Amino acid sequence: MVADDNLLVREGVRAVLSDQQDITVVGLASDHDSLLEQVTATAPDVVVTDIRMPPTRTDEGIRAALAIRRTNPNTGVVVLSQYDEPSHAIALLEDGVAGRAYLLKERVAQPGQLADAVRAVAAGGSVIDPRIVEAMLTAHSRPAASPLRHLTIRERQVLAEMATGANNATIAERLSVTVRAVERHINSIFAKLGLSEEGELHRRVQAVLLYLAS
Repeated sequence: MVADDNLLVREGVRAVLSDQQDITVVGLASDHDSLLEQVTATAPDVVVTDIRMPPTRTDEGIRAALAIRRTNPNTGVVVLSQYDEPSHAIALLEDGVAGRAYLLKERVAQPGQLADAVRAVAAGGSVIDPRIVEAMLTAHSRPAASPLRHLTIRERQVLAEMATGANNATIAERLSVTVRAVERHINSIFAKLGLSEEGELHRRVQAVLLYLAS
């Protein structure tokens, strides 16, 4: 399903995706409320939505994604935005990274990238536009080369589990370590990635963003 209040963009995204043999566009929406109504009615595999739509044209795409997570947890969401602001991506992923993608709208002109993002979230994966990650790295004064280069093997394993949305107890069980050990590894990850002064939830999401980018 495609949602955008701009008719040209909406039809453009539909045309781009309809050209893919394995993708069928099952519905169109022009605002937040009609999007949620159609999702309830048709339960699409993936929603591709603009971040700003009526009624307020602020963050409807993000709010719709959070609502869809509650009502249709198996529906993936690709949010398209004109803004390379990391805070939007963080808000999108705060309730979990599985089945979520955040791309800049310019990717619509690159059909392969948009279609790949749709396929990825349909399979439960995540995609973050490289420019979003670059902006976040710049904000934290980190070189773009390899933000994870200082992590130990165990810290990388813990971060990989965090990227699945697992909580500390689940991570401990999967890696056969104690919850306290997981907490120590996570605090070390935050420090090495320059996230030590962020709030707990934002630190986890930003760490996962960096992992996904790498």
